[in-house]
Amino acid sequence: MTREPDSPVKDENYNLVTVLQSSLKHAYELDEYIADAERDNDSELADWLRTVQHNNLRAGQMGKQLLAQRLSRDPGG
Repeated sequence: MTREPDSPVKDENYNLVTVLQSSLKHAYELDEYIADAERDNDSELADWLRTVQHNNLRAGQMGKQLLAQRLSRDPGG
């Protein structure tokens, strides 16, 4: 995996925000893949993709809660 250059705005929440965004983006994108599998009558794949989507949404919710907790401890950001 290629490492991105350090961000000048990187702080203790940078990784959390990055993974949170990625989880929610992937959950959204999976809608298209689920629809493709359903169109192809591939229920096995559609079910698996729904499981992946559920896990991404769950990770996103957990990440939002963690971020909210961290920001409430440090309102100055």
